Amino acid sequence: MTRIEVEYCVPCGMLNRAQDVSEAVLKQFGEEIDEVALVTGDDGVFVVRADGEVVFDKTEDEYDVDAIVRAVKPYVGAAA
Repeated sequence: MTRIEVEYCVPCGMLNRAQDVSEAVLKQFGEEIDEVALVTGDDGVFVVRADGEVVFDKTEDEYDVDAIVRAVKPYVGAAA
């Protein structure tokens, strides 16, 4: 099953965004994923990974919770 990791910048105050993304992923996929992990970081980082693959990086993508959930979807239920 799938592991989602949300790495966020603590000094930047991005915890709320990280929680919003993790909640949306859990609501959408619930029992289909193994884990949603919040990972602390710094230097403005906000990256979402699905099974180790970057599906969102704030340096390249516009923050949109729905778009992030859609980016995670191909990894849910995929063979490991």
